[in-house]
Amino acid sequence: MNKRRVFFYVQHLLGIGHLARASRIAKALLRRGFDVTMVTGGLPVPGFPGEDVMTVVLPPVTAGDKGFTGLADAEGNPVTPAFQEHRRDLLLEALRLSEPDVVIIEAFPFGRRQMRFELLPLLDSIEAMDRRPLVATSLRDILQERTKPGRAEETVELVKTHFDLVLVHGDPAFARLEETFPLASEIADRVAYTGLVAPPPPAEPAETFDILVSAGGGAVGKELIGAALAAAKILPNELRWCLVTGPNLPQPDFDELATAAPDGVSLFRFRQDFASLLAGARLSVSQAGYNTVCDILRAGCNSLLIPFTAGGETEQSTRASRLERLGLAAVLPEEGITPQDLARQVETALARSKPDIPPLDIDGADRTATIIDENLKRREGVRPYRSA
Repeated sequence: MNKRRVFFYVQHLLGIGHLARASRIAKALLRRGFDVTMVTGGLPVPGFPGEDVMTVVLPPVTAGDKGFTGLADAEGNPVTPAFQEHRRDLLLEALRLSEPDVVIIEAFPFGRRQMRFELLPLLDSIEAMDRRPLVATSLRDILQERTKPGRAEETVELVKTHFDLVLVHGDPAFARLEETFPLASEIADRVAYTGLVAPPPPAEPAETFDILVSAGGGAVGKELIGAALAAAKILPNELRWCLVTGPNLPQPDFDELATAAPDGVSLFRFRQDFASLLAGARLSVSQAGYNTVCDILRAGCNSLLIPFTAGGETEQSTRASRLERLGLAAVLPEEGITPQDLARQVETALARSKPDIPPLDIDGADRTATIIDENLKRREGVRPYRSA
């Protein structure tokens, strides 16, 4: 029997969270017996999407700035219509060659509107296929709430026309889709909650630190890492710090931070054993991105969250405030952060006992694979769903 094939489109623009979550899901699909082709459209990240995942690498694009205004190529130049057409053609050819049973599109149409130039043709090509695959969107649990009039209605129409499943990667006891997407009731028949896509339980840490500071992908993490370096100089010297800048921090910035690092502070771009380091740390200091929070919940460590809010972003601050209300984190606003503020907050957080993690569903990768498997089996011998 031929393996069922999944075609998974992922476009990360600024951080690496989208790619990391999708990679965890891809591994779960592999364990479930699927073949997975992941199409990536951002800058390459070492270690992702992982072994045994067939990868199609499109010419990379990134966000034009921290507010996600416009698109730039790998050299930082604005993308041209010819560039977009080339990417679109490569994507459609990859779809044709894959002959998938399932297509998963990460974020769109709830996000990634910048990629409409290739995703709308992709959806049209799927509708024209003789054997139409199951089509799902892969969505984090808390959405960006800064939307223009008519955007939500347009999203609903695209879902009704093209998508069979809206996979919400969250626990409804923590966050429900309708809380950040007001028209969720209109697509409720397609929504499936998978649980949070956390990593598996970590191995014992090879080394331990008192404070683990991380900046996600690193594209917007220089200020956080710099403040942490300065805070380390204020606090007692015996504290051991591990600072993980993220792979996307520009090399000159990394070199500048490395030169400024005092004794007792270890600086890294990336750590494959990040989850293990969290489990052994007394305190995590980070932004409040989806994957970092999942790592923290799995590790069960104390955390100080500094949510990313540039460009009017609301998703991280919403997540951080919910965790603070549950007693799972302290929150420090990003704007105007000083080394003195950070040092005080770190000192207070270190004095707290470990949090009592509530029974949230954090096995979302495996549950995602199960939901897709079950929906495919229900479709066997049944005419593929198409909206009127």
